[in-house]
Amino acid sequence: MTIAPTVVVALGGNALLRRGERLEAATQAQAARDAARILARAANSHRLVITHGNGPQVGLLALMNDAYPDVEPYPLDVLGSETVGQIGYVLEMQLDNFIDHQDTVAVITRVIVDADDPAFERPTKFIGPTYGEAEARAIAAQRGWTVKPDGPAWRRVVPSPEPQRIVQINAIRTLLESGFLVVCAGGGGVPVVEAAGEHRGVEAVIDKDYTAALLAMEIDADLLVLATDVDAVYSDFGTPGQRALARATPRGLRAGTYPAGSMGPKVEAVCRFVERTGRRAVIGSLEELTGMLDGSAGTQVHPDGPDVEYAPGHDSEHRKAQ
Repeated sequence: MTIAPTVVVALGGNALLRRGERLEAATQAQAARDAARILARAANSHRLVITHGNGPQVGLLALMNDAYPDVEPYPLDVLGSETVGQIGYVLEMQLDNFIDHQDTVAVITRVIVDADDPAFERPTKFIGPTYGEAEARAIAAQRGWTVKPDGPAWRRVVPSPEPQRIVQINAIRTLLESGFLVVCAGGGGVPVVEAAGEHRGVEAVIDKDYTAALLAMEIDADLLVLATDVDAVYSDFGTPGQRALARATPRGLRAGTYPAGSMGPKVEAVCRFVERTGRRAVIGSLEELTGMLDGSAGTQVHPDGPDVEYAPGHDSEHRKAQ
């Protein structure tokens, strides 16, 4: 019997909640339903493992802490686990609504990080809603946050340490081999440090894409898909001369410059997976998942071949923009 290819699909927080949309349960439920409809088609020919972001959701819960000034604010690891349960539940239900041949299981996943990771001194991970600069700076001063620009808007940033080890990896492998569609390592996993054989949660949000790459390597996946709200990686993104990359090698991708809080981690994650496995990865829009799987959409990242190939038509568009 031929085993279907194993694919890790990482859903960006903005693939589940589009920029500018309200952080409401009904909005997120509809987004999860839209995602599940697309993922269900892929599940007919692939063994899927789904992971997802949680930046908007964990940021919202952090704001809700302020409604109870007499209660010590819940730490980010606890808020992260709450959002993972929330998103996992919604995705699990919608995937089961659309898929008849297998059941979905969501796993709240702990991920080991290093207590001495320098990321704790340099927050970079965006969470929560967007603000204008003046409002962001005022809120940061009031609450002791760090804020940075995220495109034209401003958002809170928190530490994002490197994932070292997925605690429940054996359970995830067992579920996958037993025929389940697994939703796991949501939000990059719940960050914990290990000391004297015990785990302790830490105030951080792990980058979902780095954990997705680690997960894909640990389960010996055939393909890593990072699904986001843009259709490809772009050089000179946001400028009149932007061009979509159709294909690249890790070396070609690393020659570019990408924002540390958004596309940068995605590029690094696919480079790690391709370099360490010799297999393919892709970054693109969830709506084009079928094309990303068959190699015709998104930015396809291969271990060899031309360092960079641009999507057809982008050179002429670039000339018209000059």
